[in-house]
Amino acid sequence: MTNSASQVESTLDRIRSERRGALIGYLPVGFPDLDTSVEAAITLARNGVDIIEFGVPYSDPVMDGPVIQAACQQALSAGFHTAQIFDAVRRVRAEVDVPILIMGYYNLILQHGVEQFAADLAAAGGAGCITPDLIPDEAGEWIAAAEKHNLDRVFLAAPTSSDERLESIIKSSRGFVYTVSTMGVTGARRDLDRAARVLTDRLHNLGCEHACVGIGISTGEQVAAVLEYAEGAIVGSALVRALAEGGLESLAEVTRSLAEGTRN
Repeated sequence: MTNSASQVESTLDRIRSERRGALIGYLPVGFPDLDTSVEAAITLARNGVDIIEFGVPYSDPVMDGPVIQAACQQALSAGFHTAQIFDAVRRVRAEVDVPILIMGYYNLILQHGVEQFAADLAAAGGAGCITPDLIPDEAGEWIAAAEKHNLDRVFLAAPTSSDERLESIIKSSRGFVYTVSTMGVTGARRDLDRAARVLTDRLHNLGCEHACVGIGISTGEQVAAVLEYAEGAIVGSALVRALAEGGLESLAEVTRSLAEGTRN
């Protein structure tokens, strides 16, 4: 396959030309059921989210906080299976022109087959994957499959990473570098770590063009604060909670509130 432009990078470059930052929204596939998760992703796109992260429910999450863990467990209990990822991506992409990244632990990709997962995701219209438990040193097979099928690959950078490690992450990533604002699991926090700004500055100084900050962002004000120094703000738990507690209407309201931060 001949590679063309990255869906995610093209979106981030367009948003930069509009003199604003990107809002990236996370929701699990299959929560509270498959059809509602598809409608929820469409709701995100229609209310201000620029890039969607579709989370893959997993029985042993190492990075997810309690809100996302509970949602993923509900999806698993309802019978979620991996093939639903591609169905969901295809259905969302039929309605909205917003890049969709899969956020999933690498074991699930391995179980499906790395080459097959990449092929199925590309065929569904997906943009690529965020692999929170995969480091570039061990990602050769995934990087090759992603290259073949023109998929973005997003690796995580942490405040504790050395410059050498950050350079490897930047080189291996396509789309953006997921900039972890705090050490720990996901979940809305009142105060974002100052480490996020320091880490983002380090990434930029090492040549990273697209750094997007995640973990702990839950308000429009926090989105605006992050976008003073990063290209994107990633929100997960606040959106999952809104969907769980108030359905699609609440999700739309919270998304619009968060999106206000991209314009401040």
